[in-house]
Amino acid sequence: MLTKDGDGIVMKDVRLRLGSKDFDFHCTLPKAAITAVAGPSGSGKSTLLNLIAGFETPDSGTVLIDGVDMAGLHPSERPISLIFQDNNLFAHLDIFTNVGLGISPSLKLSQTDRQRVCTALQRVGLGGFEKRMPGTLSGGERQRAAFARALVRQRPVLLLDEPFAALDPDLRASMADLLLELHRESGNTIVMVTHDADELRRLANHAVYVDQGRIAIAAPLNEFIRVRELADVDGKCSRQD
Repeated sequence: MLTKDGDGIVMKDVRLRLGSKDFDFHCTLPKAAITAVAGPSGSGKSTLLNLIAGFETPDSGTVLIDGVDMAGLHPSERPISLIFQDNNLFAHLDIFTNVGLGISPSLKLSQTDRQRVCTALQRVGLGGFEKRMPGTLSGGERQRAAFARALVRQRPVLLLDEPFAALDPDLRASMADLLLELHRESGNTIVMVTHDADELRRLANHAVYVDQGRIAIAAPLNEFIRVRELADVDGKCSRQD
């Protein structure tokens, strides 16, 4: 269903109850921006991504992507790609096949599709790794393979749930550079959960802060940082009082 809400990801009064936890999200995540999602552990950051992706269905409210209501759409039908911390690679399939699944789950690939897979692997620095198995790769190489799969999907929205958390600092920096480079080339909309303040400052131009299942702050990065710094000062003063 087309709406007049414009581009980007819009969550309109999206409510969900999971067990004893209530979630209530109302925000707009701008199109063609990198939005960082921050907040305490268990606050609802991954739930926010799951609602956008379609892995969770809201009890009420609406999720729109570029003006299109996502209600009733299976995750595979949504204009999104996902990269998680564990990469979601199939251990029994080689890297070429893992990436090819991003184009066709049945692996019915044309010659053009096969070239897309090889090009994507070269693009992320894994040229020549086509026949390698995931278990023979380092953590960073597996993460690069996940990026290659997102590349071949060519979807306008990319969701990332702490994709660099298990990597060492140098590898985190390298993967962050790759993410920025790919974003500049594609102009896609990226929503990324992170606990790393430096990563947030380096990558994002918009940020939201989730606290106790609700959006406490949603703002351009500079404003977000200013508000968070004020909140930290207020919190310290309150504890001293």
